[in-house]
Amino acid sequence: MPSDIEFMRLAIEQAERAGREGEVPVGAVLVRGEEVIAAGANRPIGAHDPTAHAEIEALRAGGRELGSYRLTDTTLYVTLEPCAMCAAAIVHARVRRVVFGAWDPKAGAAGSILNLFAVPALNHRVDVFGGVLMQECAALLQSFFAARRA
Repeated sequence: MPSDIEFMRLAIEQAERAGREGEVPVGAVLVRGEEVIAAGANRPIGAHDPTAHAEIEALRAGGRELGSYRLTDTTLYVTLEPCAMCAAAIVHARVRRVVFGAWDPKAGAAGSILNLFAVPALNHRVDVFGGVLMQECAALLQSFFAARRA
């Protein structure tokens, strides 16, 4: 059975793809059981769409693949802690579990600036686990922004 690390490596591949395309390197894969059912890479710049974060792209593709907006019994692997928009979409999609790599101290909504997943009034609970391959995920972002500043 593949591990969280193996699935996170697939999300890192998506992040690298986003970076090659000039997007902030964030990637995501959506898994049901042992099968990757969808993937997404950041593309708000290329898509001219502020909602085209890697998580949203993976959720949209997963919905098409499963024929439903309810993505129950899935795990979303993402290289960066989800923002508030993505965290809300994950809750509404009924994703069972989120595993992320790097923490986002500026916009993270899984504990860094707020924890949207812990809001008691929301109608679905998502298990969240952060820090998987954290250094590798953070290094992608650091090199991307360092190159931009150079």
